[in-house]
Amino acid sequence: MATAELAGKHLVLGMTGGIACYKIAELTRLLTKAGATVQIAMTEAATQFITPVTMQALSGRPVYTSQWDARIDNNMPHIDLSREADAIVIAPASTDFLAKLAHGMADDLLSTLCIARDCPLLVVPAMNRQMWQNPATQRNVAQLRADGVLVLGPDSGAQACGEVGDGRMIEPEAAYEAIASFFQPKVLASRRVLITAGPTFEPLDPVRGITNLSSGKMGFALARAAQQAGADVHLVAGPVALDTPWGVFREDVQTAQQMHDAVMQAVVDCDIFIAVAAVADWRVDHVSVHKIKKTADRKMPSFTFVENPDILAAVAKLPHPPFCVGFAAESGNLDVNGEEKRVRKNVPLLIGNLGPQTFGRDDNEVALFEAGGVTKLPRADKTTLAQTLIGEIARRLPDTSLIS
Repeated sequence: MATAELAGKHLVLGMTGGIACYKIAELTRLLTKAGATVQIAMTEAATQFITPVTMQALSGRPVYTSQWDARIDNNMPHIDLSREADAIVIAPASTDFLAKLAHGMADDLLSTLCIARDCPLLVVPAMNRQMWQNPATQRNVAQLRADGVLVLGPDSGAQACGEVGDGRMIEPEAAYEAIASFFQPKVLASRRVLITAGPTFEPLDPVRGITNLSSGKMGFALARAAQQAGADVHLVAGPVALDTPWGVFREDVQTAQQMHDAVMQAVVDCDIFIAVAAVADWRVDHVSVHKIKKTADRKMPSFTFVENPDILAAVAKLPHPPFCVGFAAESGNLDVNGEEKRVRKNVPLLIGNLGPQTFGRDDNEVALFEAGGVTKLPRADKTTLAQTLIGEIARRLPDTSLIS
């Protein structure tokens, strides 16, 4: 999460009855930590699962539960609360409340302010699997989508009733990511983006191999930023311990050859290719079937290496390549090595950094190499930097890459 990425945003967070109310405490914390102001409004049923006192403590604002609340000067909380909001988020959104919204019913504060709103509405369903699958619920959800309401989830998994299936509310972190994504400019709307991230691992035997210190954080941050910008994102990841960004399709690989094969299969359907992964240049020509043991004479084993495929160069050489963006992790002399690599790879844009100063860290400092010269960007956290880079890439897309 970028620091204060929701600064200046005011959200009405509406809670309806359901055991998933406990998740909204964490969602509120995430939203306020990101700089948003959060106004809680609860139905009577929601107060049976979590108290208004708890939600007031977490949001730092008074909680509203009644349409007759006299704390609003004009006694019209359904108008005043909705007019201040950049968006209204209903989480959890119960079966009953989805039905109310779909049919325009307004019999309490929360339903009334939703009907009276002049801002976007997002709903996060949470219910038993049979309630979600019920034809009436599915009709109501379809009507809400047709009305322009954004439906986030639900997830599939274990439910409080002991059953397993669709209807479980998405986790607070996922809900936060979806809300943050909603507010980002859609500069890559309808684009298809393919990204590689992380290191590769070239085995020597069943337990050892050659790899590098890439954490994958920059590539994953770019995948998140591209998704937030409206793109359909396919992330090909080497071995990393990172969660998949919300809304991103992830494909895990281990070796450079596997990454090459995955990219060449997926690239035919993409408009932009961003090669962030730190791919091993070499691999051994023969991987030992068994663990290589020390010998009595302690003679060091010898290996014969073969060159791995150059993924970025291979994509750039396609008859109709996507807009290619390369990354160069250098150990020094970045100004010279970055431009030399861009020309050698034959790509319009290359993003260079000093690997030892970024591997494993949460921030980075990069330079943009292109035919017109070099642009240096200030050091920033990788989430913020990724959003900046996606904006820079979007500005450089040629008209020929536009999707008709």
